[in-house]
This record gives sequence, structure tokens and C-alpha cells, in this order.
Amino acid sequence: MDLSKDFEIIFNYAHYWNWLPDLDVAEKIYRTFPDSYSVLTPFMYSYLEEMIRTNTSEYGIVAFDKNNKRKEHRAVGLNLIKLAIEENNDNHELVDLLNEAKSFFKTSSEFDRGDNRNSVQHGYMHPRFWKQDNFENLIHFIAKFSPFAQF
Repeated sequence: MDLSKDFEIIFNYAHYWNWLPDLDVAEKIYRTFPDSYSVLTPFMYSYLEEMIRTNTSEYGIVAFDKNNKRKEHRAVGLNLIKLAIEENNDNHELVDLLNEAKSFFKTSSEFDRGDNRNSVQHGYMHPRFWKQDNFENLIHFIAKFSPFAQF
């Protein structure tokens, strides 16, 4: 796994104004302070979710529910992946990647509440279990998924 190539791929597909400047800073921080993976992981999860969201009807519009009321909460984590799979079931390569993305998420239970800083957005992964390998695998997967971003 070559992180330099992975970041280069990510930069080539990132939204120029909304994400590229912050992704550039994230890479520089990680290169300078390799232990920073623990604070960069939530940011990279947010970016992964935004890339997935670009492949759904929830991206770039105000979402409404069945009663034509504005949705307060959009799909996140595994529910976002489920929505993306439903809306892209004719694109087998994308669906395969979305199924692979599930490995980065775990559903929170009622017992996880308050025990982690990511239970709402990204499924349950307590920060004490984050390792550098997890972060680098996430970066590698984001690079693999990047060509499917619809920014």
C-alpha cells in the first residue's frame, strides 16, 4: 500500500473547493505526525460518507420525507450504504465497493451510547481501538472508491 499514491488519487477526485484543501492539510499532518491518525480518522470517515452520499438522491438537494416535510436527519453509516446500493443496483462495480465499505462500519447499540465519539455518524468504533493500520486501510479504500465520487 503506497499512501502517497493513494492520496494523489484522492486529490484527483476530491471536490476542489469543499474537500481538497482540508484533505491536503490532513495528509501533511499525517506525514509530519504519524500518530495523528486518531484525530484524522473521524475526518476521513466524514469524507468517505460524503463520497458515498454523492451516489444517492440525498446529495446536493434538500431532502423531504414521504409527507413532504424536510428531512432532519439524512442516512449515515450503514444506512447510507444501503441507500446507495438500492439506488445503484445496476452498477455492479460500485455495489461491490459499497459492500466492501460496510467493513468500515459497525452498527451502534444502545449500550455504546456515550462510550465513543463516533456512534452517531459512523457506527461504533471506540477510539481506543483505532490503529494506524485502520487509518491507512481507510485511506487506501477511499482512494479505491474515489473514481466513483460524483462531486
